[in-house]
Amino acid sequence: MIRKDLLHITKDYFKAQDIPTADADLLLAHLLGCSKGEVQLKLLKLDDEQTRELDRELRRLVLRRQNGEPTQYIIGTAPFRYIEVKVGPGVLIPRPETETLVDLVKNRIAELDGSQLVGPVEIIDLGAGSGCISISLAKEECAHPVKVTAVEKSEAAFEWLTQNVVAHGVDVRVVQADVAQACADERFDIVVANPPYIPNSQLLPMNVRFEPEAALFGGKGDGMEVPALFIENAARLLKCGGFVAMEHHETQSQLMAAALAQEFTDIKSLNDLTGRARFTTAIRKKR
Repeated sequence: MIRKDLLHITKDYFKAQDIPTADADLLLAHLLGCSKGEVQLKLLKLDDEQTRELDRELRRLVLRRQNGEPTQYIIGTAPFRYIEVKVGPGVLIPRPETETLVDLVKNRIAELDGSQLVGPVEIIDLGAGSGCISISLAKEECAHPVKVTAVEKSEAAFEWLTQNVVAHGVDVRVVQADVAQACADERFDIVVANPPYIPNSQLLPMNVRFEPEAALFGGKGDGMEVPALFIENAARLLKCGGFVAMEHHETQSQLMAAALAQEFTDIKSLNDLTGRARFTTAIRKKR
């Protein structure tokens, strides 16, 4: 086998299986310990025995991908904004659209009057999962200093969250707790959350079924059971005038506004890059 053909053969196979061809680059980059852009050069430097061994290892990974396992679980990492986080069974894989939540929070921080702040902007990330949102907010430059708390209930996801916080060396406090009990005596300036929101009846692609159901499904019917719980506790955790930013299903925009109406004002629905209503922000009313 010609070494450079490994990539092309794998891409052609994935295309025939209706698997994104970019996954071939990711799998080979993982096996070769290089970036996607360096794969071809690395392949050309292999001798025949190294090529045969790589082919054997690649076939095992291709089979796992063909059986539906997400590429991110196979290689153990997922990109998010300017970082990569460790992921695996038990934790939700970060999606590109969720990156918008970080921008919404950073924009809110920029709107705050620094003369009115008595300390860092206190942010709590509810259902933090891998920690991608919390870590990004702690690492990226914000208009004012921030103090980030990441809350996660799942034991498996909490392990990934802790690993990622340590790996990135960020000052993020991690709390293992249910949203309803977390940080009972504390108040925050900002709540950010990507809660489980998919209606229980919705069928998911095979690769998504490898991810934890508790991080995906929001309840029966319209899927608003879990998002409503997050809204209730956002109200509990926020200071007067505090800001909440949440991701949700494209069918839930009006439902989110209705659920927020009692305790929040200035409720805004925002679209993702494809024009779908996927985010809602609001301001906590005075108590």
